[in-house]
Amino acid sequence: MASATIGTVIQMLESLPETVQEQVVEHLREYLADLQDELEWDTRFKETQPQLAAAARRARQEIAEGHAKPLDYDQL
Repeated sequence: MASATIGTVIQMLESLPETVQEQVVEHLREYLADLQDELEWDTRFKETQPQLAAAARRARQEIAEGHAKPLDYDQL
């Protein structure tokens, strides 16, 4: 993000009462933490795509060969 943009956000925050500033900052912390979690999830998901695709291929092959059984929910 450009420094000018950050400066604008800071000016907007500074125009608010201090108690509201604290609320906004806490909200931003939570929002940024959620964004970071999403980025980490996306990265890990992309890294595991080859393994997930291979597992799906194996499952389809096992079904085609008759080695798979329907899931019995009563046995869970």
